[in-house]
Amino acid sequence: MTGAAEAQFSAGTLSVKGPKGTLTRDFRPEIKISISENLISLVPVRETNENRALWGTYASHIKNMVKGVTEGFEKKLILEGVGYKSEVAGNKLVLALGFSHKVEIIIPEGLVVKAEKNVLTFSGMDKELVGQFAAKIRSLKKPEPYKGKGFRYSDEVIRRKQGKKSV
Repeated sequence: MTGAAEAQFSAGTLSVKGPKGTLTRDFRPEIKISISENLISLVPVRETNENRALWGTYASHIKNMVKGVTEGFEKKLILEGVGYKSEVAGNKLVLALGFSHKVEIIIPEGLVVKAEKNVLTFSGMDKELVGQFAAKIRSLKKPEPYKGKGFRYSDEVIRRKQGKKSV
């Protein structure tokens, strides 16, 4: 565990505290979680296929919690298309996506959204919240394959199609 984060486990709830804040999560009793010095250990109570799957999943959740409270997470969406605009107004994200109306979405608590030109940046300490909100925004206008208009992740490559050919 990173030196900047502190973890406590009691009654099935793990709490990780760091410079960016505190994250808590409930865990099922099938996996025994113990904290000693700077190490979090996970051991399945019984060896079953479900417990083996939970073991790795819980390990990933804990790593993400520790990274979130120390460094944080960030996702970037790029908006392409003529007339498509995005702006942050208070706790709302206002999008002009070619519909007859502007789309307003309330930004969840614990998430910071920045809109610069055609790039939206989502940052926060909860990886699930950052990823889920970015996916929700992307689903409003997915990139289309002919002109590439719509939202795409900054590291995403859109496969383009050729379009109609004249004979």
